[in-house]
Amino acid sequence: MEDFKKNQERDKDIVFSKSVKAGKRIYYVDVKKNRKGELFIALTESKKVISGDTESPSINFEKHKIFLYKEDFEKFMNGLHQAIQYIEHEQGPILGERHP
Repeated sequence: MEDFKKNQERDKDIVFSKSVKAGKRIYYVDVKKNRKGELFIALTESKKVISGDTESPSINFEKHKIFLYKEDFEKFMNGLHQAIQYIEHEQGPILGERHP
């Protein structure tokens, strides 16, 4: 019950959320507000992990978070764009999509 309350406290700070389903992973892009009222982005990768035997499997979710602050948006986007360009140069563009 304690964990549920903590999650509710954290989630009330979310002012916008977008989930992106991609195979076994789900990416969450949340805009949150800190105590000073400043907005920032929390990126979360959630991946389903099944362990144990087939008769009694255990299902868990691995989560990894990155917090991205307003002053870093431009640098982050530039780095991400360069990484995408590199991959497209090496392996071709993503089918059905083209990044500027």
